Amino acid sequence: MSKKFWRQGEPFVWATGLALSLILFLTLLLFYVVTTNGLAVFWPKKVVLATLQDGRSLLGEIVQEEIIPHTDTRRLQFKIGNRDLYGLDFKWVDASEITSLTYPKDVHVLERQEYGNFYGYLSELEVKGIAPPVSGPNSLARTIAALEERKVEVHLLGKKIANLNRRVELLDHHLAKASYNNEDNTPAIAALKGEKNGLKTEFEALVSILGEKSAALATNQAIFSDANGQPKAIALVNIVRTYQPNNMSFFAKCGYYLERLRELFFDEPRESNTEGGLFPAIFGTVMLIFLMSILSFPLGVLAGIYLREYAKDGWLVKMVRIAVNNLAGIPSIVYGIFGLGFFVYGIGGSIDHFFFPERLPAPTFGTGGILWTSLTLGLLTVPVVIVATEEALGSIPPGIREGSQALAATKLQTLTKILLPMASPGILTGFILAMARAAGEVAPLMITGVVKLAPALPLDGVFPYLHLDRKFMHLGFHIYDIGFQSPNVEAAKPMVYVTTLLLILIVLAMTSTAIYLRNKMRQRHSVVDV
Repeated sequence: MSKKFWRQGEPFVWATGLALSLILFLTLLLFYVVTTNGLAVFWPKKVVLATLQDGRSLLGEIVQEEIIPHTDTRRLQFKIGNRDLYGLDFKWVDASEITSLTYPKDVHVLERQEYGNFYGYLSELEVKGIAPPVSGPNSLARTIAALEERKVEVHLLGKKIANLNRRVELLDHHLAKASYNNEDNTPAIAALKGEKNGLKTEFEALVSILGEKSAALATNQAIFSDANGQPKAIALVNIVRTYQPNNMSFFAKCGYYLERLRELFFDEPRESNTEGGLFPAIFGTVMLIFLMSILSFPLGVLAGIYLREYAKDGWLVKMVRIAVNNLAGIPSIVYGIFGLGFFVYGIGGSIDHFFFPERLPAPTFGTGGILWTSLTLGLLTVPVVIVATEEALGSIPPGIREGSQALAATKLQTLTKILLPMASPGILTGFILAMARAAGEVAPLMITGVVKLAPALPLDGVFPYLHLDRKFMHLGFHIYDIGFQSPNVEAAKPMVYVTTLLLILIVLAMTSTAIYLRNKMRQRHSVVDV
């Protein structure tokens, strides 16, 4: 019986089933950990007032609870915020030191531009220029809303100043080019200099107006007190959002959650990337994947077609295949170093030398940018596409080629009309693997163009609209930055889970679309149908 059990391969069946179960379990565990921690970040938690045995009080959110091993001592971690008052965001307290826990209805939570959250009680509002005076229930939120028009004016002034600055930079470029070509004394250059002086005058006037309006906004403030009565004045312009979690209904919490999601997808980050939105990082990640795909996919498919259909078997082709297979296993940081040396310093430096000599020594393309990062990732993923293309073409029965040529079709017609449509599902499989790998790579990005905070997007409404020389943000680097480089790692942990979940969802969405297209092609161009 035992010999029959081993001879029929039952142990191997159990082993393969166990391996599959283990992989599924680990995958589901990964999704569970990331999803549960990521989705719960924006849900407003209740704020607790803890009274201690020594008479002091703590106000904040209970983040986690643990029991110290071998002592059976239970302790709680509070997110107390108020970093500008206490110098820290979190504090551990032994449960034995707490005499009571209450949930006051009138406590306010402030999300600020800096110093993190503030937990406290509203004492007084000092507002100028708002008529009639704002008072009564929700007075703080209503006052901030009343000042929104002034904040919009300041924001629009900032955008005007930024546009003027770009126009001045463009004029400086034209003037530097004229100086490089010894054309300083022409009437056109004199007109450009006059235009530049006019823009500088307008720029200085707008900066002065912006300073006055910003100073006037800063005089509107609210006086708060913490759990122990310590006062703190906070300028209303620095308050992003205020809410009272202990006094919110379920639907109010849902509204707050949706507002935070809107901020996540469409706003820019703040607080050293640990708060606010992720729009620049989302945009940069998606745009990088598209550029990489456009640059690498056609090249990999053409190389795979040549190796399978046109190249004659010999030692050179064998060496090329070995090299392609080995390239797929090279660490990504090596590609990053190559991209820096070849693309950035080599090609980019040559472009600056021939097309932008007037800007040197300041580099234009001779520094990191989304173009060089896309090319580097494209080079990294090309071997996967080549191998997948070769295998997809090789899996087609030889009789199909012979039958096509027997019907007087040329080799090119056979390739384009029959072989490529039939091989497209396998080719798309390689493309899916390449895209998924490129989306998660970080090391090459750090060397060839990604930054912590990008001042402008690579694609905008300013001519020439697509700026391939610009640096960009990426979700993968964002996770690394806030998870390991943030000065306040504990406060950044929620955003790490959110960004990780978002990156997974983006990869799943893009790969699912590609899988859907692959399945449609498989149904349309299956061997059985032929």
